[in-house]
Amino acid sequence: MLKKFIVSNYKNFKDEISLDFSKIGEYSFNADSLSIRLIYGRNATGKTNFGRALLNIKSLLCGMQSSGLINEDGAAKFKYEFKFGNDEVVYKYSRFANTELCDEELYINGEAIFKCDFKNSKFDFQGLSIISAETVNTKRYLNKDEMDNEYVLPFLRWLINNTAFSDDSVLIQLSKYVRKMDMITVGHDLLYSNRNFLENLKNPVYLQSFEDFLNLMGIECKLVLQELPDGQVELYFSQNKLVPFYSTASSGTLALTSLYQKIVSNPSLIYIDDFAAFYHYEMAEKLICYFKDKYPECQFIMTSHNTNLMTNKIVRPDCLFILSSRGTLTALCDATERELREGHNLEKMYISGEFEKYE
Repeated sequence: MLKKFIVSNYKNFKDEISLDFSKIGEYSFNADSLSIRLIYGRNATGKTNFGRALLNIKSLLCGMQSSGLINEDGAAKFKYEFKFGNDEVVYKYSRFANTELCDEELYINGEAIFKCDFKNSKFDFQGLSIISAETVNTKRYLNKDEMDNEYVLPFLRWLINNTAFSDDSVLIQLSKYVRKMDMITVGHDLLYSNRNFLENLKNPVYLQSFEDFLNLMGIECKLVLQELPDGQVELYFSQNKLVPFYSTASSGTLALTSLYQKIVSNPSLIYIDDFAAFYHYEMAEKLICYFKDKYPECQFIMTSHNTNLMTNKIVRPDCLFILSSRGTLTALCDATERELREGHNLEKMYISGEFEKYE
């Protein structure tokens, strides 16, 4: 799991801001919601930017395209703390821009594995023996003739790709976790037809599972997949006649479809920006309960303006956060002097201004 994430000097987050999954309150209810974090905040507080910052590690280690310039004023600093079994992994780095790495460090169980200061050309690989990688040819990595002068290849990425680690290696677990991190941004990548998804639906089991999901969310329908003359497949609602799915489904149904495409691949962590923008509050509640029931190993972070979800009925005060315009992220249980209990109406308290100091 991702235990803690810290970022500073990224876009509107000049000062350090963090999200700590390990910091929980002493609540006895809804223990199954500890993998979920709901973030509230006024418009333009940086909820989308926080998600992009969190996913920055994927662009770094997997070669994924990142979004725009990080910060023109100094380096943006990232720190990730992971827990895999009994192993604690800390990976931190700073970047001047999306393709310009400043420094990079890795620690496992408190011991330094490597430290790279790219700007001053200082490198410490003494800890590689801790992970049985002392025979790795670091000189090859440092050979500037093999590297793009305008791009610094992250050493961790190079190490994982050029070393025969065992499948149970903590670095392989880290790599798999990062590759399965994902982000959904409403209005950008929700309303589209995914051909790979349609190909997967050729399997009747997958098609039935998707149909069951929609029905569970309150969208009563029967789905049919047909092959077109050009060999491609198309999805239809089966009513008195076949009705094209993607051209007739509501925006809420399309949003559900895109979300299903993401979660059905069993992500390690998924950041859903503006969650419930297309959903009735009851459907949004059903989705959160569905996440908890079907994907207990996945970590969900969702931003929202839907205060109906601010309830102890489905989550708890240490899973609900307020992102302020000052760049602070505060759990509801830490945003009031009251001792929040299961019987408190959190939505009513929020609307009445109980947590206004932290907005």
